[in-house]
Amino acid sequence: MFEGLFQPTHLLVIFGIALLVFGPKKLPELGKGIGEGIRGFRSAMKEKEEEKPTSDPSARETEADRRS
Repeated sequence: MFEGLFQPTHLLVIFGIALLVFGPKKLPELGKGIGEGIRGFRSAMKEKEEEKPTSDPSARETEADRRS
């Protein structure tokens, strides 16, 4: 379905439209913001993977145990 979606000419057209919409001064700031967002998302995903409970069923806390 998405075969050939990101060909070089398509990417150039997308970049050209972004340049017209945001202007040359805003594009570096926009790229920096997107990059920081992606890095934050990746670090949050890594933290979430590290917090996974162990596979030992006796080591797991139930919600009722946490409430008391």
